[in-house]
Amino acid sequence: MADETGHLPRRPARVFKAAVWSLQGLGAAWYHESSFRLEVYLFVVLAPLAWWLGDGAVERVLLVAPMMLVLVVELVNSAIEAVIERYGAEHHELAGRAKDMGSAAVFLSMLLVVFTWSVLLWPRLAAAGG
Repeated sequence: MADETGHLPRRPARVFKAAVWSLQGLGAAWYHESSFRLEVYLFVVLAPLAWWLGDGAVERVLLVAPMMLVLVVELVNSAIEAVIERYGAEHHELAGRAKDMGSAAVFLSMLLVVFTWSVLLWPRLAAAGG
């Protein structure tokens, strides 16, 4: 919902309400989306590993940020799917295309995690092995 006052900053009460709505969205994703739960579990396991394996702050950020991006993209994908389901479960070409594109976005964000971890950690693994 847009601010009634245009581009003026929000008052603290409005910022608090926005935070509450965001937490409700996270709760809904956790409760209704098994993929989101799985990705959170992976994040909980891999984020400390990334913190341990990262060589300095930049590497740590580069290892953790793509995993957070997966969660963000999954939330957007779930929102798209919820809106489509709201209008009916019958097959429609555009609805199917939108759901497939959302799924592809999640897939690409997961590939980004694999790519980033591989580029940053492969040289160390190769050096340790040979």
